Amino acid sequence: MPRIKVEVDGAMYEDDVEPRLLLIHYLRDRLGKVGTPIGCDTTNCGACTVLLDGMSVKSCSLLAVQADGRQITTIEGLGLDGERHPMQRAFHEEHALQCGYCTPGMILASIDLLRENADPSDEEIREGLEGNLCRCTGYQNIVRAVRGAAAEMRVQGEGRPAAEREATS
Repeated sequence: MPRIKVEVDGAMYEDDVEPRLLLIHYLRDRLGKVGTPIGCDTTNCGACTVLLDGMSVKSCSLLAVQADGRQITTIEGLGLDGERHPMQRAFHEEHALQCGYCTPGMILASIDLLRENADPSDEEIREGLEGNLCRCTGYQNIVRAVRGAAAEMRVQGEGRPAAEREATS
């Protein structure tokens, strides 16, 4: 059985895993990261989106062994010292959720979107989130939330592309 070592939400884990174990099941069943919902199991809905080395991935389409040696951030790993991440605050303030099922994946995909494009237009936001489905909201409040978080993150220096941040550090 393969042994993996991953960092999840800032904590290191080392486990033996079945070669066919999906990352979503490793996160939920082994690590108790139930904030990441299982949606469709077919990569269509995006509810299970997590950040893998800062980039959004659908954890139902990735094997746990493929995450070996990598850093994973789930919705539970966002924010610092009990403070919500700017994207979480924006989703709350803009009422960008109803049932909440898609929200963890939508938030993480939005953070990745802003990693590449710190000031996206409404059309770019909609395009960037097209792999994450919401059946409740109609997306307008989600777009408004991403726009609001983008503005806050630019002020804090979080919304710049990684290469730009590294060049100024």
